[in-house]
Amino acid sequence: MTEPMIEVDGVSKWFGDVVAVSEVSFTVGAGVTALLGPNGAGKSTMLRLLCGLVAPDRGRLRVLGRDPRVDLDVLRHIGLVPQQETVFESQDALEFVRLAAVLHGVDGPDAAARSALATVELDPDDRRRLSTYSRGMRQRVKVAQAIVGNPTVIVLDEPLTGLDPRQRRHMTELFHAFGDQGRCVIVSSHVLEEVERFGSNVLVIAQGRLAAEGDFRAIRDLMDDRPHRLRIRTDQPHRVAGHLLAAGTIMGIEMVDADTVLVETTEVAAFRRSVAAVARQVDAHLWEVVPLDDDLDSVFRYLVGRP
Repeated sequence: MTEPMIEVDGVSKWFGDVVAVSEVSFTVGAGVTALLGPNGAGKSTMLRLLCGLVAPDRGRLRVLGRDPRVDLDVLRHIGLVPQQETVFESQDALEFVRLAAVLHGVDGPDAAARSALATVELDPDDRRRLSTYSRGMRQRVKVAQAIVGNPTVIVLDEPLTGLDPRQRRHMTELFHAFGDQGRCVIVSSHVLEEVERFGSNVLVIAQGRLAAEGDFRAIRDLMDDRPHRLRIRTDQPHRVAGHLLAAGTIMGIEMVDADTVLVETTEVAAFRRSVAAVARQVDAHLWEVVPLDDDLDSVFRYLVGRP
C-alpha cells in the first residue's frame, strides 16, 4: 500500500435541495484510480471538491496533506482535465497550454507547453485556432494543459470522450505511465470497459454515495452475482426456457408473446455457454438473446440496494 495522497473523510456536498455527494470516505495513493459511476452520480462534483473548486458542506478532505480550499499553494501540484469544453477558442494549442504553464509558475513555459503537446501527440507548431479542432483534439489539448505543470496529482473527468481507438489506447498508457512515476491519477468514467483498462483500483459512486471500492475484478464479481434479465426470441420459447430452467441455468421465466421469453439468472457465464446448445438440442431457431439490465444505471441500483 502506498501512502495516501488524497484523503476524503465523510464528505458531503449539496446544491440547494440536491445532494450531489453524501458521506463519502476514501483514501487514494500513487498509481491510477478509476472513479466509476453513471452520469449524474456525483463524479464531477467529487473531482471538483478534490481540486478546491467547491467547498464541502460537511466532512474533511486533504490533497497531499493540505486543504485545497485553504492552502492554495497545493493547487500548483494538481492538474485538472474538466469534462466541460473549457478552451479559449481564439487561441491556438500552444498559446492555450503556454498560458496554463504561466499560471502555474512553470519555468520555461514555452518549452514546457511544447513538451506537453508532444506528449499527447499534438503538433505545437499548428497555428490553427482551437475552434477548428475536433472534439478529440480539444480533449488532448485539455490533457496537455493539465500536465504542463508536472503535477503530482492528476484529476481527469471523462478524458477519453471523443478520442478514436488509437488515441484512447495512447491516453490509457500515458495515465499508467504517470502512475508508475509515483503520481496520483484519478480518472472518472461511466464506461465499464474503460475502467477495466485503467487498472484494478476502483471507486464506484452511485447517487452521490460510495457504493463499492477496491479491486476491479472483485467489483465485477459482485456485479455478476446480481440477477440478470435477458430477452430470448426463438420459435420455441417454452421449450428453450424449460430446458434452461431444468438445467438450473435460469431462475425465472416470463412469457412475453409467441416467440419471446424473459429469463432471469445469476449464472450469466453458464447461461451464455448453454443457451445455443439448448436451442440445438430442441431444434429451435434462436433469433435474439439480449441483456436487459447490463447498463451502469441498473448495476448501481443493485449496488446501492445491497444491505
